[in-house]
Amino acid sequence: MSQSPSSGASAPLHRLLSQAADAVQGVREGRSLTDLLTRVPADLRPGTQALAFMALRRLGGAEAARKQLAPKAPPPRVDALLLTALALLWPDPEPAYADHTLVDQAVHAAKLRAPASAAFINAVLRRFLRERDTLVAAAERSPEGAFNHPAWWIEKLRLDWPAQWQAILAANNRPPPMTLRVHAQRTTAADYVQRLAALGMGARLLGAPTPQAVVLDKPAPVSALPGFAEGWVSVQDAAAQLAAPLVIGAGLKPGARVLDACAAPGGKTAHLLELQPDLQLTALDADAQRLTRVQDTLNRLGQHATLKAVDARQSATWWDGAPFDAILLDAPCSASGIVRRHPDVRWLRRPDDIAALARIQAELLDALWPLLAPGGRLVYATCSVFRAEGQAQLDAFLQRQPGAKSHAVPGFTGHLLPVAENASQGNAGPPLDGFFYALITKP
Repeated sequence: MSQSPSSGASAPLHRLLSQAADAVQGVREGRSLTDLLTRVPADLRPGTQALAFMALRRLGGAEAARKQLAPKAPPPRVDALLLTALALLWPDPEPAYADHTLVDQAVHAAKLRAPASAAFINAVLRRFLRERDTLVAAAERSPEGAFNHPAWWIEKLRLDWPAQWQAILAANNRPPPMTLRVHAQRTTAADYVQRLAALGMGARLLGAPTPQAVVLDKPAPVSALPGFAEGWVSVQDAAAQLAAPLVIGAGLKPGARVLDACAAPGGKTAHLLELQPDLQLTALDADAQRLTRVQDTLNRLGQHATLKAVDARQSATWWDGAPFDAILLDAPCSASGIVRRHPDVRWLRRPDDIAALARIQAELLDALWPLLAPGGRLVYATCSVFRAEGQAQLDAFLQRQPGAKSHAVPGFTGHLLPVAENASQGNAGPPLDGFFYALITKP
């Protein structure tokens, strides 16, 4: 969920800037923003996240501008604060803070975190404001500065999607909508929108092919959502809500055995049980800590599944030999389709990560295919827009398994890109994350 800077308005801006700079520094050193934010004091976390998200969405331009202003990079703690401030001073029709306030508070933060750098920070930021138009124009002449993604990522998208690559990059830099999934066994999406309206919270229905999806006009903490603690609603992007109905299809037989092979954090696991509560569902994840999030989700929703902390590829260590009627493989991937929700991903990935992840995806497909019953269905999913993790992966699997059959399901399968043509009619921006889905059946 995106946060507005006002979320941390009760905290002094210089403290939020310092925390956000620490987060930016951590990401530049290869650490996950999600993990970094858990270390931020609770009262500062919403505001810190808002500033860190904004800084990471503009980091390419900020780095290009800093290289013009200070060709020799300052120490990491100073550089991170400087880049965060430059990103927040970037031209914006609705800036979060007045320029003079931001500069003043960045200098205040510098005095506390690196006192000797305060004059340097002040000089650089004030020069940036004086020459902003020229410096921004120069920064945007480089691919990284223009699109705020690494050059290799931009080139890969350009090759994969020659007509849409710029739209995808632009979508990645916009805050995403907050989308909910209404529990099908508790109420309808239309009724839930009315409940929200009664509380003064605007929302709209998405409709088919995601009939349980509701998009909020403005993001809100889950504690403000009526019935959240009681399991009436969950937070889940519309694209992710396509997985469960694709697995169930026209309906699995009562008591059908279903495998969710890479289940954490549990949204798709729960959705399967919302649509068909009588499933015998086994949920796996290689990370035992992440699997606890699946159990927490099931507990909140009053659902049950068999959870196992195992590597799905090592079926000899966990499979009981009884075939599954359906398998969902939401495979580990680059997360290149959900960059708008996780703006650090683009800066954490390296070019060779994609090939390494594609090998894991192929290993998972090959390991799980023998576990599927004849006539069963396997849904392969990734939250990626790269073809290597989507259509190319599917094509290679079908070559290795001549008996497997892929089925096109309009609106569900194939590459779903986070661009306007995948948006609901009348929506100002695409409500969908980038995903790939394939439905494969066994003879």
